[in-house]
Amino acid sequence: MSDLLGIGYSGLKAYSRALSTVGDNIANAQTPGYARRRLDMMEAVGGGNSIFYRGNTNPGGVDIRGVNRSVDAWLIEDSRISGGDAERSATRLGWLDKVEGALSDETNGIKTGLTKLYTTADQLTSDPSNRTLRAQFLQSVDDIASGFRTAAGQLDKMGEGIEGAATSAVDQLNANLNALEQVNVGLRKARPGSTNEASLLDERDRLLDQISSQAGVKATFDDRGAATVRAAGSGDLLVGGGVVNPVSVTAAADGRLSYSVGGAPLAITTGSLAGLSEAAGHVADQRASLDTMATQFAGQLNAAHQAGTDADGNPGQPLFTGTSAATLAAAPLAPDQVAVANASGSNGNMLALGAMRGANDPEARWSGHLATQAQTVASARAQDAAASTRADASAAARDGVSQVDLDTEAAELLRFQQAYSAAARTIQVARETMQTLLSSL
Repeated sequence: MSDLLGIGYSGLKAYSRALSTVGDNIANAQTPGYARRRLDMMEAVGGGNSIFYRGNTNPGGVDIRGVNRSVDAWLIEDSRISGGDAERSATRLGWLDKVEGALSDETNGIKTGLTKLYTTADQLTSDPSNRTLRAQFLQSVDDIASGFRTAAGQLDKMGEGIEGAATSAVDQLNANLNALEQVNVGLRKARPGSTNEASLLDERDRLLDQISSQAGVKATFDDRGAATVRAAGSGDLLVGGGVVNPVSVTAAADGRLSYSVGGAPLAITTGSLAGLSEAAGHVADQRASLDTMATQFAGQLNAAHQAGTDADGNPGQPLFTGTSAATLAAAPLAPDQVAVANASGSNGNMLALGAMRGANDPEARWSGHLATQAQTVASARAQDAAASTRADASAAARDGVSQVDLDTEAAELLRFQQAYSAAARTIQVARETMQTLLSSL
């Protein structure tokens, strides 16, 4: 009879724990990083049995082996890799879109100014002495210079913004590395199979997901689930053995980013930090290209203007001053100082200026530069779409194993409620039988 009571008691204890586990699953169905849990139970060894031999008709109840998480290590690793690639492409695309906006005509008006300059030059060929057209010509020069300064200012702000974003992201990465080491400490102390251990493992995986989305890492685990994290490319230790090595970021004079750990260079090829590094490099390239085009445009247009003579017969003056896009400015000329004429006639210099339009004139080169930027953004957008699709598929496959399904939990809840009632009924039968035996004495 004591065996019957023991069987009933073991059932009550086990199924109560199972109901609690199902309740945790239902309560955390929408909690990010939560992996479905299930209680692992086995038949208890009955009296007269041993671990080597079990009788066929001598049940011993049920034992709790521990709480297991529904996870697949391969799917988790694949999800982290694809998620890091998606973060890299999304971060890069976001900044490339901003660069395209800074270079667009809607923002700086450079293309409009160049077109206006050549259009006004054409009009001056028909009316060389028209002061209004001369003033419009100078205004278009000022619009071009202003457009270059605007674009340069926008790119400078972007460089500062990327540097700030990288600094913030590195700080968050280091905070996650420190938090992961604290979880490692907890895992080494947690009782195997306990709910506390399962919660710590959930938090460990959540932190590793965030770290992987920021930078490419490789994680290995000891027999207690504590993680050792190394940089995916170089193998530099970031977390492990009670040590946390923080990552640092440095911005060069042109805004390019470099990462390091322990004073040694750290190559990051995936995650948001990689996207920020690539974006910083692209902005630096665009700033250099903008300066080159500004000086080339100024030199070409200055030379063309200086080849003519103004209304007073004086040699034409430079139209632009400055040595970079940020310092480009229109020279302070009066309408009469516009060099419309040359030795061939009163409108000869404007005819020569108009003849510059072609494959290598400032207007065509600027249009070509914008087209190249648009192609770069389109390529980045296609890469981002592919990476995002793969990341979504990997996350869905991972969730198919780990995610809580409320229908399944409802069925489990009903099953364990019935099992709990059966265990309680077993104890009741044992009690009634014992009372009957005692009352018969």
